[in-house]
Amino acid sequence: MNAFEPADGAEDPAGALGEWVRVASTANARLAGGGGPDAARLQGLQGALRTVQAIDAEGLHWLDWTAANQSADVGLPAEQLVFLEVEAREAGEGAIERREMQVVADLHDVRLDKALQRLAPEFSRNYLQQLLRDGQVWLDGRSVRKPATKVSVGQHLALSLRPTPQSQAFQPEAMRLDIRYEDAHLLVLDKPAGLVVHPAAGNWSGTLLNGLLAYHPVFGRLPRAGIVHRLDKDTSGLMVVAKSMPMVAALVERIASREVSRQYLAVVHGGARTVWPWQAPGQSVRVDAPIGRDPAHRQRMAVVDLERHAGKPAQTDVALLARSGDYALVHCRLHTGRTHQIRVHMRHLGLPLVGDALYGGVGHQALQRQALHAWRLGFVHPHTGQALALQTALPADLQALLTALSLPIEALPA
Repeated sequence: MNAFEPADGAEDPAGALGEWVRVASTANARLAGGGGPDAARLQGLQGALRTVQAIDAEGLHWLDWTAANQSADVGLPAEQLVFLEVEAREAGEGAIERREMQVVADLHDVRLDKALQRLAPEFSRNYLQQLLRDGQVWLDGRSVRKPATKVSVGQHLALSLRPTPQSQAFQPEAMRLDIRYEDAHLLVLDKPAGLVVHPAAGNWSGTLLNGLLAYHPVFGRLPRAGIVHRLDKDTSGLMVVAKSMPMVAALVERIASREVSRQYLAVVHGGARTVWPWQAPGQSVRVDAPIGRDPAHRQRMAVVDLERHAGKPAQTDVALLARSGDYALVHCRLHTGRTHQIRVHMRHLGLPLVGDALYGGVGHQALQRQALHAWRLGFVHPHTGQALALQTALPADLQALLTALSLPIEALPA
């Protein structure tokens, strides 16, 4: 099969869940046709990702591999699905597959988009509806674009499967990567603001994932190019990336068990009615408030009541470093890694980030993004046992913001 499209990915905007369900479905089709991968090259990866569960690492949801196999009714070990994903990336681009069938009795008077799922069961309904809108579906030789069209028994249904921007997202693109640490097992890089971490709607190219694929061939053999957590597009700072399958599993497990220290610097602002939670610099408060999808704004996260809405526990320690009028420089330490966690918790305190329009932050001419920087990253190296503690300087735009607001950069912790 040469046209690939991720299935619906639940909460993950990048579709990690759907990605693996899609790959599992493809595996099922390929193996049924006798086109499975060479078992010898899979043996060395046996059990490498058994520990990976459906955890949330700052918005990147990892799939329980066993669940993926069951949901796709494949029953294959995860290692085979990994290689099939790589094969999917390398499939001939531009290939078009045409499928045809006669509508049978049990599909009579069924919506066209549902009938298409019988013809192409390994693809998501959203993708099939996209093909409908693109004029790639025919009933009795006539192009049909409305998903709600009812089909009749005996009609001839045809579908043209074409590669989409999503299917061609895993392409290497050379870009400058600011590597702060690297060995044979992992690397730590300083992501600039404005760089999207992995392909998603509206950003199918020019992402960090594309840059990693160009940086070293090893990343082309790993799911998500070795990315085990993410930063928002407009957040700068340190990220760790795995260079092997066992390292992917080890780092994800450490993030889940809170063995990775992630510290951020942020500039926030209050107002006339703000009740500041600190009396003086150096004081810290813990925000212990669950986070879930905002029921009133589906593009945003929010602190939620778990008895009424879906969500997950979230904890952030926030220390005041310096204050100038309505503005403050704060130090945030994550204990969990929920989507937009710092941004949501600061809004919850009534102190949104400067420049964070999504969560009520005011803009400033010195900054064209949210004032958030992943400043420190620390963990014990899973392979060597070495304690790694990395720190990166504030980007120029955040330094300019501090200067404009009379917030001393000297207030940063040693």
